[in-house]
Amino acid sequence: MSVKSPSIAQRKNYKWLAFLAIAVGTFISVADTGSTIVALPTIADHFGTDLPTTQWVVIGYALTISALLLPMGRLSDIVGRKKVYLVGLSIFVVGAVLASLSTSMLMLITSRVVMGVGAAMTQGTGMAMVLSSFSGAERGKALGLQMSVVGVGGVAGPSLGGFIVDALGWQGIFVATAIVATVALLVAKVVLDSRQDESGKKRSTYDWMGAALSAAVLVTFLLAMTNGPKIGWGSPFIILAFLAVVALLGIFVWWELRTPEAMLDVRLFKRKLFSMGVTAGFISFLGMQSVRFLMPFYLQAVLGFSPREVGLILVPNAIAMIITGPLGGRLSDRYGWTIFNVGGLTMSATGLFILATLTVNSPLGLVMGAMVIQSLGNGTFNAPNNSSILSTVEHSRYGVISGFLNLVRNSASVTGIAVSTAIVTAVMASMGHLPTLAAVSDSTDTGVLSAFTSGLRIAYLTMGSLVLVGALISLVKGGSATEAPRPQVRDEHA
Repeated sequence: MSVKSPSIAQRKNYKWLAFLAIAVGTFISVADTGSTIVALPTIADHFGTDLPTTQWVVIGYALTISALLLPMGRLSDIVGRKKVYLVGLSIFVVGAVLASLSTSMLMLITSRVVMGVGAAMTQGTGMAMVLSSFSGAERGKALGLQMSVVGVGGVAGPSLGGFIVDALGWQGIFVATAIVATVALLVAKVVLDSRQDESGKKRSTYDWMGAALSAAVLVTFLLAMTNGPKIGWGSPFIILAFLAVVALLGIFVWWELRTPEAMLDVRLFKRKLFSMGVTAGFISFLGMQSVRFLMPFYLQAVLGFSPREVGLILVPNAIAMIITGPLGGRLSDRYGWTIFNVGGLTMSATGLFILATLTVNSPLGLVMGAMVIQSLGNGTFNAPNNSSILSTVEHSRYGVISGFLNLVRNSASVTGIAVSTAIVTAVMASMGHLPTLAAVSDSTDTGVLSAFTSGLRIAYLTMGSLVLVGALISLVKGGSATEAPRPQVRDEHA
């Protein structure tokens, strides 16, 4: 009598096979952004366009992902995560091929939007499938490992991108992306088992109105935050945009409370673990992105390092996050979330406060040490915090909540850049200098550099204080159980 061999999903090592399969797709999705940013000057020269226009190659991609993360996450919960993930990778590959063949800036930007659609389908869905492959007691470990992949992609993207652009031109970036994404697609198709999805247990309808409203809120908000520092926070366009955000958000909440099968069950925000966890997570990314964005200006313009040297200087703090991500997640599975949430944000705030002491001639060791401390804190915090948030959600909604958590990260990153830029340029203006970071990059005037450094200190002091507030929120949030109960989210609506 023959014995039927177990399927991939039945094997003991399936969770690791699933993680590795999804890790390839996650890596290329993250690395693509960094490598494309490196290629922007070359792209601008090739098409004869200015840098603000060329930046839409990145902005269009980012806006598309942010607008579609929530709708695609919910779609995966309904029709199946593996199906959405594979279709997303296929769209991503098609977009990358079209980008490599682009003959105009419009075609390139359009291709990047197509890639953004595919990336939105894979990012939240991939995290949900990793979580579904691990047991609830290993949720922190799974999230930490996923963060490490994101960290590796963030480090590898710019460095690999620079090498590829030098060797093959900007088109080589998208050819390489298409090749790696195709490998990810083939591996995922073979390894992932659709039976891990809970979507087939009951039929659900898709909330098209909620999808449209959530996309409108996010695109309007991100456009306002992106353009605020450029055209002025008091301009009619920015004011109207923020008013539109408030109005659209109000309509979205009203609709989600009343429609069956809502895109996002807003009643989740009544739960302390969920609402406080999301708030603390948003604050943590504010602080982290302010460091990532402003430090290259300080290192190049003030301390005089070359772009290549700056890239090397930033590697240790990225490695710190890669190490502490899975470590914090794994330990939180055993000892609970609170100590890692509070301790991580306190460490992150400490790094920011040290950066708030920088001068125009601070030693490099102090700068690197502060950045590493800040990154160690963020790495320790993120996976346990996300684990605490997901503990309040049923498995069948992992897709939409995973998409939502990615959305919180993206929105906080844009907000962190806008707020820190606004603080620095306001200080520069108060000291009689042109209120723009471009003046810093192009200047050797010690007065300009001193004014920028003064603004930098205030920005980091502000962000450090905010991160301490996040630590206090995490303390109040609590959550020491290694496996908190996962209440079922009801779909009944008043």
